[in-house]
Amino acid sequence: MIQEELQELLITASVPATSAPILPVPVAPAPLTLKDIRHDTRFRTYITRANEQMQAIGYTEHGHRHAGIVSTIARTILTQLGHSEREAELAAIAGYTHDMGCVVNRIGHVEAGALMAYTILTDMKMPAGEIATVIGAIGNHEEPNGLPISHVSAAVIIADKSDVHFSRVQEKDPVKYDIHDRVNYAVQKSYLRVDAEAKSITLELEIDTTHASVTEYFEIFVLRMVLCRRAADFLSCKFHLRINGVNL
Repeated sequence: MIQEELQELLITASVPATSAPILPVPVAPAPLTLKDIRHDTRFRTYITRANEQMQAIGYTEHGHRHAGIVSTIARTILTQLGHSEREAELAAIAGYTHDMGCVVNRIGHVEAGALMAYTILTDMKMPAGEIATVIGAIGNHEEPNGLPISHVSAAVIIADKSDVHFSRVQEKDPVKYDIHDRVNYAVQKSYLRVDAEAKSITLELEIDTTHASVTEYFEIFVLRMVLCRRAADFLSCKFHLRINGVNL
């Protein structure tokens, strides 16, 4: 009798308490990175076509070269100032995508680019809060209406305005250069120096004055430098400009 009861207990213990299937624990998707963005066909196509349009109307380069430089500088600014790795990654993403709205038109490209990024990033399952940060940075990177609204947007503003260099000139005939071409062509070296200890951000330029004067630089870039100063202030830093070794 006892042996039969023990056998029945062993059989009962081997039967699962419920017949409901055991479901796997959901795993949150990995955060999107700049690598994901760079490999997405939509972003790559729109940035390529945006630059084709800029070249067609005589503008300086706004393609993958510019996107990559702005992305790298924006990330570096926040990293060197001690911001979180994720915030720096969002700055890199916003920096890489900031000008793709030029595929629609140069006028209104910040609004167009922000809406395009919203659609693609939503499809890629980026959290709404991160999307808001990225599209806010895209929508505020351009003067005269853009303003630093976050650390990410401030970093993108400074990174974008720092990319002044002869390699951005797309016009092959110097006779056809406008003032933007001449000033960019005149800049032989461009370097953004971030000093976290001194709380300073300095844009250092070497300009060949045989192609453009320092006065011409200020003629077209004064509003950009004002926006950089505001962005640096938002990051609790001071913005400085040094041209040919002279602090201005």
